[in-house]
Amino acid sequence: MKETSDRRSFLKKLGIGGVTATVAPTTFLDSSELEAAPEKVRPIKNLRRTATGRKYNAPYSGEYLKRVAFPIGGLGAGMFCLEGTGAISHMSVRNKPEIFHEPGMFAALNIRGLKNGTKVIEGPSPDWKKFGQPDSGNGSGGAVYGLPRFHHAEFITRFPFATINLADDDLPLSVTIEGWSPFIPTDADNSSLPVGALEYKFTNTGAEAVEGIFSFNSRNFMRKDEAKGSIQKIANGFVLSCEETAEKPHLRGDFAIFTNQPETVVDHCWFRGGWFDPLTIAWESIRSGNMKSVDPVESGAPGASLYVPFKLAAGEAKTIQLMMAWYVPSSDVRIGKDGDAEEKCDPALGCCNTTSDLGMDSEKPFDGKNYKPWYSNKFWDIYKVASYFQKNYSDLKSKSQLFGDAFYASTLPPEVIEAVAANLTILKSPTVMRQFDGRLWSYEGCGDNSGCCHGSCTHVWNYAQAIPHLFPSLERTLRHTEFCEDQNAEGHQTFRAAMPIRPVKHDFHAAADGQLGGIMKVYRDWRIVGDSEWLKKMYPLVKSSMDYCIRTWDPRNKGVLEEPHHNTYDIEFWGPDGMCTSFYLGALNAMMEMGKYLKKSKDVTFYKKLYDMGKKFMETELYDGEYFYQKIQTTGLNAKSPTDPAVKSYGGDYSDEAKLLLEKEGPKYQYGAGCLSDGVLGSWIARMCGLEEPLDIEKTKSHLIAVHKYNLKDNLSDHANPQRPSFAMGDEGGLLLCSWPKGGKLSLPFVYSDEVWTGIEYQVASHLMLMGKVEEGLEIVRTCRDRYDGRTRNPFNEYECGHWYARALSSYGFLQGLTGARIDAVNKTLYINSKVGDFTSFISTEKGFGTVSLNAGKASLKVMYGSIQVEKVLVDGKSTLLN
Repeated sequence: MKETSDRRSFLKKLGIGGVTATVAPTTFLDSSELEAAPEKVRPIKNLRRTATGRKYNAPYSGEYLKRVAFPIGGLGAGMFCLEGTGAISHMSVRNKPEIFHEPGMFAALNIRGLKNGTKVIEGPSPDWKKFGQPDSGNGSGGAVYGLPRFHHAEFITRFPFATINLADDDLPLSVTIEGWSPFIPTDADNSSLPVGALEYKFTNTGAEAVEGIFSFNSRNFMRKDEAKGSIQKIANGFVLSCEETAEKPHLRGDFAIFTNQPETVVDHCWFRGGWFDPLTIAWESIRSGNMKSVDPVESGAPGASLYVPFKLAAGEAKTIQLMMAWYVPSSDVRIGKDGDAEEKCDPALGCCNTTSDLGMDSEKPFDGKNYKPWYSNKFWDIYKVASYFQKNYSDLKSKSQLFGDAFYASTLPPEVIEAVAANLTILKSPTVMRQFDGRLWSYEGCGDNSGCCHGSCTHVWNYAQAIPHLFPSLERTLRHTEFCEDQNAEGHQTFRAAMPIRPVKHDFHAAADGQLGGIMKVYRDWRIVGDSEWLKKMYPLVKSSMDYCIRTWDPRNKGVLEEPHHNTYDIEFWGPDGMCTSFYLGALNAMMEMGKYLKKSKDVTFYKKLYDMGKKFMETELYDGEYFYQKIQTTGLNAKSPTDPAVKSYGGDYSDEAKLLLEKEGPKYQYGAGCLSDGVLGSWIARMCGLEEPLDIEKTKSHLIAVHKYNLKDNLSDHANPQRPSFAMGDEGGLLLCSWPKGGKLSLPFVYSDEVWTGIEYQVASHLMLMGKVEEGLEIVRTCRDRYDGRTRNPFNEYECGHWYARALSSYGFLQGLTGARIDAVNKTLYINSKVGDFTSFISTEKGFGTVSLNAGKASLKVMYGSIQVEKVLVDGKSTLLN
């Protein structure tokens, strides 16, 4: 990969030569050669640049740095973001998101004897911070934007690590910041720590020795106005603290900042005064090289600083580890209505609602009505967290690097690697929570100051494919919640779990796609883990759920969902449709496979009869010769009229105008003859779960080709979107949720139909890849990632109904979509069905992770962490030996 002259000049300033982010090799073909290659084994076209010229999976610099903010933190433990310039923002450690919280912390460097030798260790503040932020109209008082900083910055990501290279003509130094937090697939606990680290490396690029002082400085952002704040001691650092009050115990919180340098000097109390006095005096101390050692005061400390002096000979380098840990053991989060006694799951069904059933060790019982984070059960206080991080720092880092080494060893296209890695940051965001007993619970996304759309929503988390492979034990806790606390004796599931997790009131529709998807996911989780005793325990609950779905949505046993069925678009489809019927067929298939293993022949016979009828109906009655659609139906159903007040819906009551539309077109919010991007979503989820394609594969392929043809737009300037336009708009491209290429668009189609969602873009792309339509899938990926190139949107925050939206974790499905690689722990078989010829790709299982490769038809497996047991290999369905 050739470097531009600008990049060479910048790297020279950094003193790091020609280092670039690693990009996997590829085969170069011209268009005629590509068309001549067999579809199944075509190498990837070399389309590696965004529409604006930036390379995928490559450094961010210049205008592409504007919106970069990379999450650092633990799974379910909170986060802060390292911006592309090196600034700290999005400080969200109080068991909720605080997206616009800039905590007022910064690192600084003072080089003795230089005129302009004192700078904040950050690149230039992006222009958007000058105006448009809260309080910017009043000058952004107290922000650190006005302090001198480096002129040149470059950001490189290698999840869970981010590296920032800084340089400035005023200084004979190159500076590198490496931010990271533990991420070790299969090790859920060490990946859930409330910690993060920044390593600052200084290299003397001059001809003479230099003396300098590194400092890290922060106001006490933990203190809340109504509570007492303080700044306490910790070895080589300080702890920002806030005490609880009798009315608000959740205000208690601590944030520790400390180094690995024994010569660290700490000022525990900035100057106390009015206006901008504290930061003014703190900066003067930094500028003058005055390392003040100040003991903690009883109250009123506005901020603190730590200082580390150093000397560097010409060419010498020094790295300072700055560690951060936080501890906020309580919250005011309680969500969901308590279930009535009669709504609780029948214990006779074998519910798994205790921590022992989950295979977890609970050190102390849950003792509150609100959410408490898992780490508050693991650690007693901030000092225990900090001590654990410090003692295990090298081990946690090396194991996290193993993951990075395995993941980035991939030869898959760079746009794919970029998309998958960027969305793994969702797991470090406040979207994901982990309650006191260790169970996972999540929002759909993050609002600016609270979670958005609660309850591990089943119809959204259906799409997310990362956690079941990276942390299977955590994924299974979601199944336990769905089939126990969220399922009543009739089999009805609420699709939003309560927090804290507990039996919840059943007073709204079940979600057809969410509940049927959960059945397929039980099958998937069983095959990933290989625990057949777990399957035996779950099966009665799963059968109860399946039978509820049949009674409720297919009461006449036709094999299709006829009755109105709630779904991920927050409305109900009336009559059979391709999307939800594909879920139904996939779930019936899963029940047959589980039933065969457990020798439930009566169940298998019944479900197969429904499956056969449903498959035939969908392929004949719901297929127009090109794509699947919906037959809108309001008569011949058990359901009452959509206008009946007893019919519950998010769409509200029918106005007089809406009643006229009902007579003319049918119920509001349907898709009818439309080409729905999610039109065979259940088939994709079935494939992701290790099940066979539930429909005729050629018809599925035809549908996906139609979605690519009709719904993918390279420019949305002329597209009318009266719904939520900011996901994709103007000159940007995107995959529309639905289009009506043959007419028939309703006056009020389903409420999000004109929008663009990254999670749907990715599932369609992955499904196209599974069908051998690799280039079409990659075109969708590139179109999506071009919107998230750092100029307008944060590359590490794909949003939908909130920041870090869970649906985007469908991107993990690219790995299976391109390679077909998966390991079945039940029969200990490695499956490969490559659509890209030879490859190397990341793979993760219950007990280990590494890489899987295919070379000239021969498979190989490299275990880099833990263990992976494989006794048989099938490549394209044919048995072969493992190299």
